[in-house]
Amino acid sequence: MSRFDTHSLFKAHPWHGVPIGNKAPSVVTAFIEMVPSDSVKYEVDKVTGYLKVDRPQKYSNVVPTLYGFIPQTYCGAKVAEKAGVKEADGDPLDICVLSERPIVHGDLLVQAVPLGGIRLIDRGQADDKIIAYLQQDEFYQGWTTLSDMPKSLVKRLEHYFTTYKSAPGEPSLCEIKEIYGVEDAHDVIMRSMIDYNTFTTVHTFGASALRRSERSFSAPQSPPIPISSLLSPPPQQPPNSTTTTPATSTSSS
Repeated sequence: MSRFDTHSLFKAHPWHGVPIGNKAPSVVTAFIEMVPSDSVKYEVDKVTGYLKVDRPQKYSNVVPTLYGFIPQTYCGAKVAEKAGVKEADGDPLDICVLSERPIVHGDLLVQAVPLGGIRLIDRGQADDKIIAYLQQDEFYQGWTTLSDMPKSLVKRLEHYFTTYKSAPGEPSLCEIKEIYGVEDAHDVIMRSMIDYNTFTTVHTFGASALRRSERSFSAPQSPPIPISSLLSPPPQQPPNSTTTTPATSTSSS
């Protein structure tokens, strides 16, 4: 075993290093980026995995629920196909999580039970929003699909996602194509998992091929020095020892 456990030394990337959960799509892990009290839009930096400030909220509307994404998902060709558009937004699948008790900050993981979703089209791209509730929240026990939610809460989510990018009086950049229930939500999650596998395979093997190509054109290098040779002490000679050089014989031709 290695001397150091790297999983304990470094924070896992919330998109790639956190499992979606073995009960997906019925129960999924969600990484929460924003909470209803946030007046600043936070999102995960895709390179580092740290939460960053995207921008202050432009207008007075605030996200009505906990908001984030489902790890190890990707909105690509399969999600776009479900939405009937040519492409998706190329981000992890977004999720809204209902919680009766206030959670005051993001940058945390929760277990969520999907109920349905909003098929949002953002400037021609599929940008689905899964709607779920906090798994162990007793208030929502017995809810099984989106029709169990009050219509006013669904309308509040619709209003937020059609107005949060536009100024009052301006045409919306987003349109809601459909509100769907739990079966379609499960299908969208499964499609995003397939898209993620495709996305990571292309990028992983593409990067490996690029590295192989670079090595094939690079100058030959000396073999690496074994670590053991760096850690071992140099051999010691006994005191007053002399080094003799063997005589070199010559022969005439």
